[in-house]
Amino acid sequence: MAAAKTPIQSFTRRQNMLSPRYEVYHYRDSHIGEVALHHHDFYEVYLFLSGDVSYTVENRTYPLQPGDILLISPLELHQPRIRRAESVYERMVLWIDRNYLGQLSTGRTDLTRAFDPTLPGRSNLIRLMPVASRAIQSEMEQLAALTRSDAYGADLLAQSRFTSLLVELNQVAAAAETSAGQDYVSDCIVDAVLAYINEHYAEPLTLDELAAHFYISKYHLLRKFNAQVGAPVHRYILQKRLQIARQLMAGGLSPTEAGRRCGFGDYVSFYRAFRAEYRVSPRSCAQCGPGQEKPDHRAE
Repeated sequence: MAAAKTPIQSFTRRQNMLSPRYEVYHYRDSHIGEVALHHHDFYEVYLFLSGDVSYTVENRTYPLQPGDILLISPLELHQPRIRRAESVYERMVLWIDRNYLGQLSTGRTDLTRAFDPTLPGRSNLIRLMPVASRAIQSEMEQLAALTRSDAYGADLLAQSRFTSLLVELNQVAAAAETSAGQDYVSDCIVDAVLAYINEHYAEPLTLDELAAHFYISKYHLLRKFNAQVGAPVHRYILQKRLQIARQLMAGGLSPTEAGRRCGFGDYVSFYRAFRAEYRVSPRSCAQCGPGQEKPDHRAE
């Protein structure tokens, strides 16, 4: 099936899904400014087409080449690092609802596997030969065209195309796990600090305490952390706590208990941080249920 090119959409910093299944976007921008470190409650397939961009996912920064694909899970904080604002930054993104992808999976074929950050040897980056990368782009464009179409059978064809695309992405991701070489930039000190934060996010954490724990000056730590992660230490800690709290509430935990387990001293501080970040209260978000949260999180 030949598909028309996906229309270029106006860039939006919206980070909640409008569809209960998936959404496909094609963006091309010359000037969008700095993008904040952020996370969202759905899976993301990011296809980089052009620009001078590296992409940070948790403790790894990937220098991108045209055709690169990133697979990002709801558990991973991430951020594009646009080095030259005057260069054209073009990409396609596929957002996938967590529940929908789980429902399509079977006992033999887990379509969520490629997004699992706990897999040994797993990389967010898939770097294919140009022909294979263009084929993935074509599949995404066909999926977008079918999703927009009102023609008879377009909905079933779209589901088939979506399933085929996710099977293929899982296959190439599995092959990438065994490939040699390091495709990202990292710093051993920052890696250790991030691992410590991810283990101790429920405890009091400050820049001074982290610097003392790792025997490094706080100014040196702050500089290295900002360079690798793209955000100050306190911002990463807050984002990580809120991210985990949302996951806990999606699993049925009360907002009060979720905030307590994520290191907030009381519900008031949790409420204020949550509302400032997502523009809704923790209770409103919790009442939506897993995979249905609709916060107005503004950072792409």
